[in-house]
Amino acid sequence: MVGFTPSFEKLVEQFRLLPGVGYKSAVRMAFHVLDLPEEKARAFAEAILEAKEKIGHCKICQDISESEICPICADPARERGLICVVESSRDVLAIEKIHEFRGLFHVLGGLMNPMEGIGPEQLRIKELLARLPDGEVREVILATNPSIEGEATAMYLAKLLKPFGVKTTRLAYGLPAGAELEYADELTLCKALEGRREIE
Repeated sequence: MVGFTPSFEKLVEQFRLLPGVGYKSAVRMAFHVLDLPEEKARAFAEAILEAKEKIGHCKICQDISESEICPICADPARERGLICVVESSRDVLAIEKIHEFRGLFHVLGGLMNPMEGIGPEQLRIKELLARLPDGEVREVILATNPSIEGEATAMYLAKLLKPFGVKTTRLAYGLPAGAELEYADELTLCKALEGRREIE
C-alpha cells in the first residue's frame, strides 16, 4: 500500500498536536492547506509565527497579551476589588462575552492534576497571592471548572486565600436552561441541589 509523502505526513502530525484533532481530521486539514493558494498558505504560516512572537502574558493577571499589561488590567473602569480566577485565557473570553462581569481576572494556566505531574508549583498561584496584600481586593471568585481537578484546585486556593481575609466565592453550577433531570449527571445534580435558592 502506498502511503502519503514524508512532507505530507509531517504536516498531518503537526495538525494532530492540536487538541481534539484525530488522524482523519488532521489529514483533511493537511489536504486543505495543500489546496490553498501559495499566498494564503504563507499568510497562515506567518500568522502562527507572528502570534508566537508577539503574544506573551500580562504581568498582572497572566492572561495572553501583546503588551506588558493587558487591556482588561489597564482599563480604569474595571472593578479592582474583584478578581475572577480561571484556568485559561479561553475562560476569560467566555466570561467577557456575556458583558456582565466588570472585575479583573487571574489566569492560573491549568489545574492541579497529580496524575499528569501538575502541582501548585506549575500554576500561577504565587502571582495571584502577590496581588492581595495591599487590601484593595475584596473578593476572589474561583471560576475553575466543576471537574475533579477544578474542585481540588478551588479548595486548595480557598485555603491559601483564607489568611488574607478576602471574601472567597465559587461559581454556582447546576442544570443548564432547558435541560431534563433524567439526562443530568450526578455531579451536575449535586451542584444544582447545593446551589438552590429561595423563590421570591
